[in-house]
Amino acid sequence: MRIVAGSAITVVLAVANRVLYKLALTPMKEFPFFLAQMTTFGYVAVYLSILYVRYQSGIVTKEMLALPKSPFVAIGILEALGVAVGWLLEVFYLNSMLPGPSIPILTQAFLVWQLIFSSVILRRKYSFNQILGCLLVAGGVIVAMSGGLSDGQLLSEAEFFWPALMIASTAFQAAASIIKEFIFIDAGKRLQGKQLDIFVVNSFGSGFQALFVLLLLPFLSNLKGIPFAELPAYLRSCEGAPLLPLLYMLVNITFNISLLSLVKISSALVSSLAATLSVPIAIYVLSLPLPYIPRGADLDGFFMVGTGVLVLGLMLYNLPKPDKPSDQSKAN
Repeated sequence: MRIVAGSAITVVLAVANRVLYKLALTPMKEFPFFLAQMTTFGYVAVYLSILYVRYQSGIVTKEMLALPKSPFVAIGILEALGVAVGWLLEVFYLNSMLPGPSIPILTQAFLVWQLIFSSVILRRKYSFNQILGCLLVAGGVIVAMSGGLSDGQLLSEAEFFWPALMIASTAFQAAASIIKEFIFIDAGKRLQGKQLDIFVVNSFGSGFQALFVLLLLPFLSNLKGIPFAELPAYLRSCEGAPLLPLLYMLVNITFNISLLSLVKISSALVSSLAATLSVPIAIYVLSLPLPYIPRGADLDGFFMVGTGVLVLGLMLYNLPKPDKPSDQSKAN
């Protein structure tokens, strides 16, 4: 029941996160780079503040803070690379080379990468039903979004290299999510059965991510055509609805806390499946008339079929495993 409740909360927050990102980016359409950096560095301030309060209250212990930092460094490097590569591809190449729905479709490779890294890093074995369920979830998202492609062409007008690099870039975030799950498993042994507080993982992981993003910032800003010294002035010139970006940041942080909590009580793959379920729901919400997007959009049969395939995949993945004959004989 904890996993079901956690999954439901994660889905709701994931939908709100996707919708608010779209709404926040509309008045800040010239500033997606800064919206991304605001959330990256905003995480650190919020998480460290919460971590300090929880340490003072005794929830977070010295043993938790003394855990090996190398996994957190790995998370920081992977997530920073994922943010940098994904942002560069989306801004400079994919937006002009691929149809709009193609980018979210390509990112569904995330689930496949998670299956691979979970098997390699955690030595976890999955049943045929679980593997097929994950593939159906990813396939359902692809079908649901295929209706928005002009003439049904997905990659016919694009070079192969950039879409392939986009798929490869999702491996960074997938590997980072599996390492987070590994940290919880490893901490259970090191802390003698005590559960690691999620804000330790959030704080150290986000801290190292921000550090490596900061090291990449001069390079990324120059590619955007903005001299590094002029970043503060460029940020101050941003106009629009400041409350929307702030609301998006608040929901985004809450969503990430919920996502990591779900990883803690289940697995990284379950949390990703819950987040993936939010994709067609968010598309439906964004099809409605909303502030800054008053026109809405029409959804076709592809959306309904794809959503059905996605839900079928989730059900297939979560089918209870049959008891082994040896277990039944022991029970008898």
